[in-house]
Amino acid sequence: MRLDTQTYKLSDIGVTRKVLQITGVVAFVLTLLGLFVNSDQFFHSYLTAYVFWLTVSLGGLFFTMMHHLTGAVWSVVLRRITEIIMMTIPVMAILFIPVIFGIHNLYHWSHGEAVAADELLAHKSPYLNTTFFIIRAAVYFTIWILLARGLYNVSLRQDSGYDDRQVKKMRWISALGMVLFAVSVTFAAFDWLMSLDAHWYSTIFGVYVFSGALVAIISVLIILMALFRRLGILDAEVTYEHYHDLGKLLFAFMVFWAYMAFSQYFLIWYGNIPEETIWFMHRWEGSWKAVTMLLVLGHFAIPFFILIVRGTKRNLKALTFMAAWLLALHWVDLYWIIFPSLHHHGAQISWMDLTAFIGIGGLFLSIFIRQLSRHPVVPVNDPNLEKSVKFINA
Repeated sequence: MRLDTQTYKLSDIGVTRKVLQITGVVAFVLTLLGLFVNSDQFFHSYLTAYVFWLTVSLGGLFFTMMHHLTGAVWSVVLRRITEIIMMTIPVMAILFIPVIFGIHNLYHWSHGEAVAADELLAHKSPYLNTTFFIIRAAVYFTIWILLARGLYNVSLRQDSGYDDRQVKKMRWISALGMVLFAVSVTFAAFDWLMSLDAHWYSTIFGVYVFSGALVAIISVLIILMALFRRLGILDAEVTYEHYHDLGKLLFAFMVFWAYMAFSQYFLIWYGNIPEETIWFMHRWEGSWKAVTMLLVLGHFAIPFFILIVRGTKRNLKALTFMAAWLLALHWVDLYWIIFPSLHHHGAQISWMDLTAFIGIGGLFLSIFIRQLSRHPVVPVNDPNLEKSVKFINA
């Protein structure tokens, strides 16, 4: 993989893309075989891996919109990368199909006999029913795809020639899009994750899932840019000043995640209402207690004292390690959300957890690499590109 410093286009990506594609397809097929071994395990493993990679895609969309709304200069050099990440959303829409086929394995409220025997489920059935579930999912993906495609198309037109109207249009799309994004992501989190236990509810849950997506996208950006630097790609354009700012964002969003997680727990603990506390009690049984403590220590306490240090943010190896660590803990967090509805008394890792992660991840990354090679990897006609390259932290 090489970068043409005149056009900022990548070449020689064929082997990389092919390896990712083959790996993804093989792992995906192996995961599908698990459907005949244990269908419940298959669909829970698939949902965990799927939501992990989807949060990366949605994080890319959020980062891009926030860049336009704030008019940030330092992140101009990173903008095209996040744009390409968000352009994986159409593929993620297709990969949502297995979740639809697994509704009865995943969601207790989808069983008519269960709804008939449960007054609470019957009360929620106008919202929690299979038809409306699919319709809402279609609406969410339509919103996300239209936002991503709209921003990406204007950005590519800017590569051909700068126009002030392009900046205004991207800002306008982002302003409207941020509202639609907030609502759609919140309800998607309710539908796909919170309704796994339809008796439980939390008004903070959507923001909690969203905060995990923020940690995921910043972690992915750090890892990608560190990898590119090793390959000699954008090593002169993305400097330690940019890594420093990414490190600050990683620290901030990690604290934001912890704040949302604790707020959700504290309010439920203080209210002490049985139908609310039961969700956390399930995550304190057997080996789930160890997973819970891993999140408390590994997703907040330990990273807090490491990332708060200025030197960590300017040490690429240390920062990349912390990004990889938090990305791994993001998967653990989703596992902790999803799997207690299947394994009530303790965590049980399956080979399908790994193959589903690699399968969806391989397809995700192969699409990302293909998109990366089709256009310049930086917005070449952005008037703030030079300022972004020369950016220095105050």
